[in-house]
Amino acid sequence: MRINYTLNLLLTFFTLATFAQTIVSTDPEDKKVVLEEYTGIHCGYCPDGHVIANNIANNNPGDVFLINIHQGGYANPGNGEPDFRTPFGNALAAQVGANFYPSATINRNSNALSRSSWNSAANTVLGQSSNTNVGVEATIDVQTNTITVHVEAFYTADSPESTNKLNIALLQNNTIGPQTDYDNGNSTEYNHMHRLVWLITGQWGEIINTTTEGTFIDETYTYDIPDFYNNVPVKIEDLEVVAFITETQKDIPSGNGTFPIYFNFADENNARPTSIETILPQCGFDITPRVTIQNFGENDLTEVEITYSVNGGASQNYTWTGLLLSLQSETIELPAISYEVQDVNTVEISFSDDDDNSDNQISENFNIANEHTSTINMILNTDNGGSQCTWEVMNSSGETLYSGGPYGNGESVIDQFELPNDCYRFRVFDTAGNGGGSIVLYDSNNDVVYSTPGNYGAGEEGHFRTVGELGNNDNLLSNVVIYPNPAKNNLNIQNAKNASVKVFDLLGRIVLLENNISLNQQLDVSKLTTGTYLIKIINGNQIKTDKFIINR
Repeated sequence: MRINYTLNLLLTFFTLATFAQTIVSTDPEDKKVVLEEYTGIHCGYCPDGHVIANNIANNNPGDVFLINIHQGGYANPGNGEPDFRTPFGNALAAQVGANFYPSATINRNSNALSRSSWNSAANTVLGQSSNTNVGVEATIDVQTNTITVHVEAFYTADSPESTNKLNIALLQNNTIGPQTDYDNGNSTEYNHMHRLVWLITGQWGEIINTTTEGTFIDETYTYDIPDFYNNVPVKIEDLEVVAFITETQKDIPSGNGTFPIYFNFADENNARPTSIETILPQCGFDITPRVTIQNFGENDLTEVEITYSVNGGASQNYTWTGLLLSLQSETIELPAISYEVQDVNTVEISFSDDDDNSDNQISENFNIANEHTSTINMILNTDNGGSQCTWEVMNSSGETLYSGGPYGNGESVIDQFELPNDCYRFRVFDTAGNGGGSIVLYDSNNDVVYSTPGNYGAGEEGHFRTVGELGNNDNLLSNVVIYPNPAKNNLNIQNAKNASVKVFDLLGRIVLLENNISLNQQLDVSKLTTGTYLIKIINGNQIKTDKFIINR
């Protein structure tokens, strides 16, 4: 077995030498855009704002830099949610009147704008001449977590202000967290990008006293990066730097951004399997484990030999080839592997030898799929792209027993399947790759077999077993009583002490959540609108699902 690396001569030279002395142009340039977006995890239209801002940046590579500032009521975390706020957000928002979300400023040259105005405002700024050019580069010492930021600025014309301010924003990408999304359904695994974590030069930046044509600014800053901001872990490989100049505290003539270069690694060659994607409950189909490879060495990683097995069975080998620079990672899907299913199953993955073999192994457990009755019901709702949605139910032999779609827009499809005792796979597809409406499958005991609010991308699948009719004695929650039904303002749950309760509407959205309930728990359902709901009670591995109605 082997791991191949390429010596990173550029990085070696970079860490031995001083920063370059000419990272900024002295020729007149047009302005670059610094788009500061005010956002939050509970802001339902903020994901649309993220899309708009990303499109502006993607259409103008190297000329647009995004800073996402979590601030205001929609950024307040609930119990157990991450806190993405900073000490700087409120003052930044106050000076531009950012009291609606999402909102943004383009180079701070106006008050906060609604997202419908961002594109035109950005295009206007991009077409204007700048009196200042900005260049920035950064390194991070991986042993000390110290970032060094080098900024140069050159004034190609006089600034209208006698003093300017230099600002350096530290951002973190790829932070997974909750996000309310009115268009695509709420998510607990939203990828938050360009998230402001710190202003290295303080709230309003450091003063530049000479701002006339021909002035050259050359500044270097060091900052010790903490392990956490507001208990949210810092991953140095996801950090980004944006530097910009303001003419007062507003009016940005230009800015620039960079990703740090990393140095001072403990090992030259070190590939790690950092995670295995969660494997949903299975009932015998071959699995294709997805593992993340990360390069923790100083040299470039170009090849890894991988060995993997399930439940101690026969192992398979796979050779990954590609290019990962230091701290870069890639998630790969391993070829399908067969195994004998157990109640609890374990997939084990190991990498070939390198400079540190203590971190070359990883494992992940997954459970056997739940048993259900032979009668399976389906409620499928389509969005405005019903023609993109199809689905199928396959048995353990790979035979498609039921299928459906495409459909019209805004349809509600109700179907029922009779499935003899076997292992089954339900798969849903979306040709546009952006998911669709909600789907729920449930058996004749009202136990949920599969559900999604619609955020399944190009498609996903769920596995389940049928074993005929299940008696109530098979479920430890069989003595749970839910009343009154229909309910008006309160719903009582008896005999489910310490369980968790989730209430779903028929679109699959969680509308009520309670944890660690009492023996005789009363739920406040006064805010639910009239209609039918599914209630899921979870206690350990036991799940009870039922329907109730709100009628006023």
